[in-house]
Amino acid sequence: MGMTFTRAHARLVLASVLATGLVAAVLTVPEYKLTNTVSLAESYEASRPVQAADGHWHTHDPERKNDISQSGEMDAQGAVAANSLDPTSAAEARENTAYVATQRDLVEPELVPASFTTPRAAVPEDRYAVAGGCYELNGQPITFRATDLGVHLLYTNKGTFITGHLGSWVHLTNHPSALSEWTTEKTADGFTFQLHNGRYLTVKGGALVTSKTPGHFDLHTTTGCKEYPEVEVNVTGDPHAGLTPYQEVRGYVDAHVHGMAFEFLGGEIHCGRPWHKYGAAYALPDCSNLLQPGTKGAPLDVVLSGQAVRDPVGWPTFKGWPAPDALTHEGTYYKWMERSWRGGQRVFVNLLVENGKLCEIYPLKRNSCDDMESAKLQAQDMRALERYIDAQYGGPGKGWYRIVTDPFEARQVINEGKLAVVMGVEVSIPFGCTMFLGTPACDTASIEAQLDELYDLGVRQMEIVNKFDNALAGVAGDEGVIGPAVNLANFLETGSFWKMETCDPADGESADKTQLALPNVGGDAQDALFGAIMEVAGIGVPLPAPLYGRPMHCNQLGLTDLGAFTIDALMERNMLIDPDHMSVKARQATLDQLEAAGYSGVISSHSWSTPDAYPRIYALGGFVAPMAGDSTGFYEKWQRHIGWADERFYFGFGWGADINGLANQGDPRGADAANPVSYPFTGLGGVRVEQQVSGERVYDLNVDGVAHYGLYPDWVEDLRMVGGEDGDAIVADLARGAEAFLQTWERAHGIAPDSCRNPELRATRAAWDERVHPGMTTVELMAAVGQPFARLGSTYSYCGRGSGASDVEVTVRIDADGRVTGVTWP
Repeated sequence: MGMTFTRAHARLVLASVLATGLVAAVLTVPEYKLTNTVSLAESYEASRPVQAADGHWHTHDPERKNDISQSGEMDAQGAVAANSLDPTSAAEARENTAYVATQRDLVEPELVPASFTTPRAAVPEDRYAVAGGCYELNGQPITFRATDLGVHLLYTNKGTFITGHLGSWVHLTNHPSALSEWTTEKTADGFTFQLHNGRYLTVKGGALVTSKTPGHFDLHTTTGCKEYPEVEVNVTGDPHAGLTPYQEVRGYVDAHVHGMAFEFLGGEIHCGRPWHKYGAAYALPDCSNLLQPGTKGAPLDVVLSGQAVRDPVGWPTFKGWPAPDALTHEGTYYKWMERSWRGGQRVFVNLLVENGKLCEIYPLKRNSCDDMESAKLQAQDMRALERYIDAQYGGPGKGWYRIVTDPFEARQVINEGKLAVVMGVEVSIPFGCTMFLGTPACDTASIEAQLDELYDLGVRQMEIVNKFDNALAGVAGDEGVIGPAVNLANFLETGSFWKMETCDPADGESADKTQLALPNVGGDAQDALFGAIMEVAGIGVPLPAPLYGRPMHCNQLGLTDLGAFTIDALMERNMLIDPDHMSVKARQATLDQLEAAGYSGVISSHSWSTPDAYPRIYALGGFVAPMAGDSTGFYEKWQRHIGWADERFYFGFGWGADINGLANQGDPRGADAANPVSYPFTGLGGVRVEQQVSGERVYDLNVDGVAHYGLYPDWVEDLRMVGGEDGDAIVADLARGAEAFLQTWERAHGIAPDSCRNPELRATRAAWDERVHPGMTTVELMAAVGQPFARLGSTYSYCGRGSGASDVEVTVRIDADGRVTGVTWP
């Protein structure tokens, strides 16, 4: 269009685009069913009107993706509340940092290789074992590509597909279809192949045809097959596993991913998907369908990234996407995820995501905008992906992507060498808890019922607020030019703007969002800003939305009674509670509630908490995974976070990529960096990591940044390079992240922390004899005497109270089935 797009201009345009839909939508404000209005409304203070509806729109400011917190700036003084302060002194930070260093010197758990490529038998063992193999079929070498469990494409060495017809004909086609998918069975007489229309593959006159009766084929491995086109992993060496299913684990944690966001906002703003039964060419397609006539680059992508031109073609050239700022294009294709797993990742938290209000405003959609319906659809997608990966790896349960629902199952999965996938939620209106003009649309009974429904789906991690105020809690808001647009959406959902008031946090940073302030402009500054937006959008006179500039601001809406009820309900279900996106007041109240309950299951997953909260989260035994961003910025976050570590708990670190959540990924440091990533490099567990290849594109983190999810092993290596003499330390803490995450989750299940780091929990031998007996499972053991200090191979180590109040080491022996065989006291 002849424009030069800057990031500031991109945000201005996005604000205007959103405001266009919002102002139009205000003419048709929806009616809400009123439920339990009097009792709830009376519980709120008049100065804290409860507003409505959580949302999700991660247009994070790219310039701030490396901040310690995504809330507030560092130019204010004073106090907003007694506990709105990072309480850690410089001396305490040095002590905590030294504690973390001592933990890296502990004995490492022994890791062993776990092979997922069993030697292929000359004759397949069953219907699943043919997946990915090269077999002779009627004299031809055929590659078997799984589309589902026991269903395969028959791919010839000419690059064509054996495809049935409505009659008896069999064609060789260039593209697969439903008539190219053959359900495979192994019988006593050989293998059979059947189409969805009921016809079978057979041979007549030496040629392949279809018939109502099955033909039987003897399959044998052969050579000469053509490789099925696919994204490469480019990691060699077996993934690491544990000696036993119950030992200490090693692996990286991503606590905040939106792997199923291709369904979000109606399903029409996102190009690509994490898998397609026909492979990369179909999952990562040409994105021209998102283009405006005569332009290059999806219009939403343009305003989000500031890139006026982006080549829309995906497979096989990938010239314009994926990229760190290609925010509406798929970033978590399953082969890229496989590379991250193969490179050392062992925990993947996938958040089901939706923003019903923005979905309603966006004109194109194929899915429901209802938050719960969208969450259910995405949960179903996660199960479908798990099944698809199983199909590629030889059958049910054999894939590396395993959805887990408790920390004990997750530990076993990780010690098998696989990826533990945790299902979480970050939606606009959890449990239907929107509110309009102070009247909530939910009550405690509806929260319980819908939380149970989410739990039954497999959800175990949750935020209760995201972009808008809702009936549960106030929100941190959004900053910069985008803030007024989101606030306007807040008005449409709730009937009110954010109740932001100036505040002076004691640490100068623990506040909510500060928006763009126009210097040297009088009282009509907001009119000038919105006048410009409306002029661009062609709307006319806008609604007068407030601006929150300097000094810093705090949302006066905290945690509501319904919100406190929800926190209790999450604790009752042993779920992981994420306070990110809450207003400072709401987060403080939430942490007060968790502290009163002694509940460890709290996780800040992507830097949307504040520095006053992080020491409290660590003190609870919680887990923190800051926004990944650029390696240099993340390294600085790590340096500060280890100063907040609590010596009463095992320390490990994670990151939150927020990929597919309209969040920028890490930019490259440049090919001329003094200490670039050198390929190949050695990853966790000794694997060899080469440059990643997708179709015709070869990726180099030094110049491409975190263009897609498969480059996170490279990003970890970049952290090692950025860290210099501390490079090994940060990577070690990230490798300990999976164990720290699991221990936080175990404590959420009521398991006490270990007695070595917590001397008051040390028990006498008499108490041990009463509580512990042979045959107990490791879970029963921990329920009786808490978490062990060390879990090495087939032994758990504890600290006990000996005679004369002396401290002794207690060793518990465990057999291959995970049951206690004996206890040794000195």
